[in-house]
Amino acid sequence: MSRVGNAPITLPDGVNISTDGAVLTARGSKGELSMNVPSNVDVKIEDNIVTVKPHKKDIAGRAIWGTTRANIHNLVTGVATGFTRNLEINGVGYRAAMQGNKLQLNLGYSHPVEMDIPAGLSVKVENNTKIEITGADKQLLGQFASEIRAKRPPEPFKGKGVKFAEEHIVRKEGKKK
Repeated sequence: MSRVGNAPITLPDGVNISTDGAVLTARGSKGELSMNVPSNVDVKIEDNIVTVKPHKKDIAGRAIWGTTRANIHNLVTGVATGFTRNLEINGVGYRAAMQGNKLQLNLGYSHPVEMDIPAGLSVKVENNTKIEITGADKQLLGQFASEIRAKRPPEPFKGKGVKFAEEHIVRKEGKKK
């Protein structure tokens, strides 16, 4: 039995949820997000509490039950308060800068890496080495943050590269004489 799926979702003030067939839409101060609800689960909205239950107790219904509940919770949290992801750039000459709606990264390549910022996300760069990404859609935010990190992942010897702020890099000892 899903422990995540059993937990009800309480809606904060200012967040409205509506269903139109298989599409669930959440509206709040940070915007509007929607998702398709799988046919294996039922979503009930009563008195600012959202509950998710599987149609049948078969394998497919139980497998998607907790995931659907977590996705709905992420929608509610995103439109209410939003999400933030911080990245740090370490290395001599490595830096980031904003150019209009593009993020420009100098990561030791022969050319600067330019990335378009997806709609719905906002990016701030501090001190050329700290990147803060904010947005309402948790999946989109995490995907964009990991695409930035993938441009130059941190290496284990000196720690140079792009890393998440809370990430710990396990260092290796270098060559010995």
